[in-house]
Amino acid sequence: MIAVHKPSDMRDLMRLERTGAHSHIHGLGLDDHFEPKAVGQGMVGQVSARRAAALLLEMIKEGKIAGRAALLAGEPGTGKTAIAMGMSSALGPDTPFTSISGSEFYSLDMSKTEALMQALRKSIGVRIKEETEIIEGEVVEIQVDRPATGQGTKVGKLTLKTTEMETVYDLGTKMIESMLKEKVVAGDIISIDKATGKVTKLGRSFTKERDYDASGPQSKFVQCPEGELQKRKEVVHTVTLHEIDVINSRTHGFLALFSGDTGEIKTEVREQINAKVSEWREEGKADIVPGVLFIDEVHMLDIECFSFLNRALESDLAPILVMATNRGLTKVRGTEYESPHGIPMDLLDRVLIISTVPYTEKEIKQILKVRCEEEDVNMQDDALNILTKIGTETSLRYAIQLITTAQLVAQKRGASEVSLADIKRVYSMFVDVKRSQGYLDEYQSELLYHQA
Repeated sequence: MIAVHKPSDMRDLMRLERTGAHSHIHGLGLDDHFEPKAVGQGMVGQVSARRAAALLLEMIKEGKIAGRAALLAGEPGTGKTAIAMGMSSALGPDTPFTSISGSEFYSLDMSKTEALMQALRKSIGVRIKEETEIIEGEVVEIQVDRPATGQGTKVGKLTLKTTEMETVYDLGTKMIESMLKEKVVAGDIISIDKATGKVTKLGRSFTKERDYDASGPQSKFVQCPEGELQKRKEVVHTVTLHEIDVINSRTHGFLALFSGDTGEIKTEVREQINAKVSEWREEGKADIVPGVLFIDEVHMLDIECFSFLNRALESDLAPILVMATNRGLTKVRGTEYESPHGIPMDLLDRVLIISTVPYTEKEIKQILKVRCEEEDVNMQDDALNILTKIGTETSLRYAIQLITTAQLVAQKRGASEVSLADIKRVYSMFVDVKRSQGYLDEYQSELLYHQA
């Protein structure tokens, strides 16, 4: 039997929030007609590229087309990874999105093709539908009887009601523990899964709303359920093909997902899972959710990887492949042949190429303003203007790096805002690529291993 783990609890773990290079990106910045806004959801400029990405996004959301590929091509610092991150945010948590760098395939303890296959299957979701019996109602009263000796089995009674009926249930030790864990009290609307015994608190009843003078942001008030207490409900959960692969290929089951020790998975296991998933699809128990595999720095892949991708994209169980590169005409890794972007021509033939263009001065200024907000930095207008000029003459990435360093300089002198002097100081402390190259040209003969 094919085992499937429900990772909903696993994914509810709190994540550490940090400010990263693309943490200000929350989507593609589209309006209601899927037209890109000049500034929206952290995205600035690149209107043409974002419009093309929006079409790709709609194709992914339809979920009917698989095995398509797109390439984001442009010079460094033109927002290729930002567009991919925007697509990831716009898709939401139900559509799998796997992001990986081309160089990662050379540092894993498995073959490159196996690593690629695992990345592809991480990007394909299976939406499984199950019917389960649940008991749903408002808690009228909950009684727990503890033995006088303090030892022994706890017993109790739970009174639940809907708008039409009221019933008393006997509770065992496990159910009592579940109730105490969820902190269920009278007036709560709860749901009990009969198959697993899991208790879920849906919220407080509207009839109890006036019992509180004030309520926190976490307080949720819901209507008392109608009809019978016991009802059948369709439960939908999404897992990836890779998660099913791991669970069925290891004796430790889904614990291998936490340890990361997946290793190479046998072809026979994948074939059995593919057959079972196809069977579920025919029976209407499951749907395939083609996600996105994003490979950054795709020119780092070699001819073996490209050949494997070419074949893998023809499978009906294939995700949408999005690649990014900043290379021009260069050699395909592992060969002596040159090709655009370092990608073989036979793969380029089946790829939709989206070009990104350099940002204008106005767009660079807007991006720097967005980054200042993301990093909680207050910057004076003249400081922002000079930082924009630096970004135009050097690179956007270099200008962004100066934001936090300038804030630290401002804090050291006790100021709450970054001034023009702070920008000038960090500009003199940290050199950009052009000034570094000029330094090398001037002092090359005095450095070790110099070439005449």
